[in-house]
This record gives sequence, C-alpha cells and structure tokens, in this order.
Amino acid sequence: MYDQNYLMTRLHAASIGQETRNFARIPKRASMTFGELFAGAERYASALVSAGVTPGDRVAAQVEKTIEAIQLYLGTVMAGGVFLPLNTAYTINEVSYFLGDATPRVVVCDPARAESITTVAGDAKIMTLDATGRGSLPDSALGRGAFSPVARGKDDLAAILYTSGTTGRSKGAMLSHGNLASNSEMLKDYWQFTKSDILIHALPIFHTHGLFVATNVALLAGASVEFLAKFDIDQILDAMPRATALMGVPTFYTRLLDDPRLTKERAANMRLFISGSAPLLVDTNETWQARTGHRILERYGMTETNMSTSNPYDGERRAGTVGFPLPGVEARIMQDDGTQVGTGDIGVLEVRGANVFQGYWQMPEKTAEELRDDGWFITGDLATQDSDGYVTIVGRSKDLIITGGFNVYPKEIEGLIDDLSGVLESAVIGVPHPDFGEAVVAVVVPTDPNLASETVLSALNDHLAKFKQPKQVVFLPELPRNTMGKVQKKALREDYAELFS
Repeated sequence: MYDQNYLMTRLHAASIGQETRNFARIPKRASMTFGELFAGAERYASALVSAGVTPGDRVAAQVEKTIEAIQLYLGTVMAGGVFLPLNTAYTINEVSYFLGDATPRVVVCDPARAESITTVAGDAKIMTLDATGRGSLPDSALGRGAFSPVARGKDDLAAILYTSGTTGRSKGAMLSHGNLASNSEMLKDYWQFTKSDILIHALPIFHTHGLFVATNVALLAGASVEFLAKFDIDQILDAMPRATALMGVPTFYTRLLDDPRLTKERAANMRLFISGSAPLLVDTNETWQARTGHRILERYGMTETNMSTSNPYDGERRAGTVGFPLPGVEARIMQDDGTQVGTGDIGVLEVRGANVFQGYWQMPEKTAEELRDDGWFITGDLATQDSDGYVTIVGRSKDLIITGGFNVYPKEIEGLIDDLSGVLESAVIGVPHPDFGEAVVAVVVPTDPNLASETVLSALNDHLAKFKQPKQVVFLPELPRNTMGKVQKKALREDYAELFS
C-alpha cells in the first residue's frame, strides 16, 4: 500500500516482515517496534489530512525530539505534505518569519508555545506535541486506522529546511522525495549499514544530519536506533557496548574524550563513528583513534545537498579531509572566472547529483545565483582537492578575509594556532580596519590561563607572510556555536567590529 509514495515506499520496505522487531530503544520509555512506528505514522497522516493537509501543503513542527516527532515527519510525507522542521531554540520573531514565508497548513508545537505561535501562524491550524509524546495531535490520531500513503513522485517536495541565515534572510531549501531517497540509499550502502546495526541517534531532528541522514539511513537499512532526546554522555556511554555506530558532530567526540569511561573495551562492539556538520580537528581524530582504536569517518554535506563527500568506509580516512565525492555525486573546485583550479589550489566547491535540492522556496533570484542551469550547486565553501582526490574544506567564501588587497584564508592560520601548546581551538575572522579594509583577528580558546597574545603572535612569525598574521589576539572561554556545533563567525565579527575604530 506504500508503493505510490516515492520516499515512503523506500523507507518502509526494509521493515516488511519484521514489524515486531524493535526499531527504537528509548531511555525511560517503552521501546517501539517497526510496526508500531509506521502504524503511528499512518494515524498521524490521517489526522493531518483531517486537519486540512492536501498534497504539497506544508506542515511546520517546532517540537522536542521524541519518537512521535519522527512519526510526525513520516506521517507528513505519507499525507503528501511537505515537512518543515524548526529549531526549538528559535524565538517567536524567528518563527514568525518562517511561518509567514512557508505559509503552512498545520503548525505542530509544544503546548507551552501554542498561545504565542497562534499569534503569528496566520490561517494555519495549531496542533500540539510535547516532550512526552502527548498533545492534541496524538489525541486526534487516537483510534484512527490504516492509511494508504498519498501518491507522490520523486520530483515532488518532501521537506523544506531553512538555512541558518548567516547573511540576510534565511532561505528555505526545497528537498524532493528523490533528493532524500537517493542520498540516504547511497549512504546506507557506502557506510555499509544493515539490519544488524544499532545506531546511537543523539542528533537533533530539526536538521538534515539527524532527520534525514541518521533516521532515513537507519530505516532504509532496517537498522535499530538507540533514540536519545539529546546528547547525553552517560546515555551514549551506556549504549556503546550494545550499539554499532554513532553519528555525531565534533563536540560529541571532544566531550566524550574528556570522560575517562571512554575506553577501547567500551567501544569494542562499535564498527563506525561518523562526524560532520562542522570541521573535526586533526588532533581530535588522532586522539580518538589512540583511545578507542577507531578512526572517525568525516564527511561533508549541506542543507541544500544532504551528503556530498565522505572519507571511505574501507580505505584511508585522512584526518582533516572530508574524503571523496560520494557515488553519484560530482564535485569540482572553481575560480571566480569560471575555470577549475589546479590540484591543491583553493577555490569554491561546486557539486552536482540527485542529492542537490530543487531551489530556494519563493526565492527564484537567489536560486539562480547559487544553482546553475546545468545542475551544479555553488556551495560557497572554499576547498582544495589533492592528487589522490581527497577534498579538504578550508572555510566559507564569506569568511575570506581581504586585507590590504591580499586574500587570507582563515583555516590556514587556525591550523597553526590550534597546534600551539596551551590552545584548545581558535577562529580567525576579518574585522573592519581604517587602513587595510579588513584586519586579521584571532579568537583563541586557551587551555593555559597564562597564554599571552605575544606568545601566539610570535609563534606565527616564521610560518605566515606578514599580511596573514593577526593584528590582534582575543581570548574567550569558548567559541560561539550553533546547535550543530558550527562556529558562528558572523557573531564574532559583529562582536569585534569596532576593534580598530
């Protein structure tokens, strides 16, 4: 009965015949079988249709991470709708923009937010779902029977995910059934997931990493998940001896390394640790391998593309790189004049494949700027590719610093600073300067409270041309990050915009 809905056909296929097997083990709650997962999703789909959802309608969700929220995602796709997950940290002003732009038919939120969201939701129907899986949505779904998923093809939209909006308005990336299915099917095979796997799922589900990579790959493989509401060191370490894989962000790994309970014995049953969404320090990767015996597999992706490159499952996983273009994905590194750069040279990474999104919701001009007519997507990430084909991300093109007419790439300087004794990590930014246009500033998180800016600067003298050297060093207890662990350089640039005024 699922065979008319392109994405649901694939997500449901691996569960056929194993409906009574556990899909999710959930701390402090009853486990959920594959059969229960999809039956609940069907009831949610029926409830959404009763609430007025028709094919192509958006269903927005600002809810805590629960297994019912996964059922809401699946139910939305079953109903022919377009799922719009929203970060639970968004303020009502931010939510107002997203709802005004996407004009959803239904908005599902935590009961505590319902009153405020009602004021900005327009004509949308408000339904609720709380952190325990209760609310008006599950109440409406009670007693409903089987639901035949609405027919949708591979080019129909399945989701809209808003980008972080580091410059200007946030953009709604439109992802089709085919985009999500093709990428997840490829990742399942490339990372060798099977029904024997148990994935530790500790990522948020308002982001492509947790929702579409972790969840979809597990479902396509018929794998089970240790379903955690959030990153919790105790729960992850408890799950590790019975699990086989973990998908995380660099912060997961640095925090786990700080815990003496992380040992080779505890990680002995694990076969795969994956990191993405932010750069993984080489030192973190090497320390992890020394402690656990496992080499972290680093990959690269974006909201607009899901995953585009990955270090190999079998073969050399090179720390500091994001590996090769994935099967079915093309990648090239381009100069501003439209020509490809040479081996090892820096340029802007572009990718093309079935994973690339359909464009930005109601932004045809922005779509035309970043998505070429021949299917190449301009990622905005600066990268290099070595003679063996490994891709290394060196920064965002928007983070490029132009000082005195010279281009400075922050990643080069950050790598040198991060290697210094007494430094945990760093972020290099450009801020306005009356003489140079922009000045290079290093923001450093020290492990040594006595570390001086003069020590940092003198260590760089022999390694960097004068124009690349920071004009000032700022020390902070930690770098500002978003929920996926990405350093927020825009916030740093704003904080220090008057440094040389």
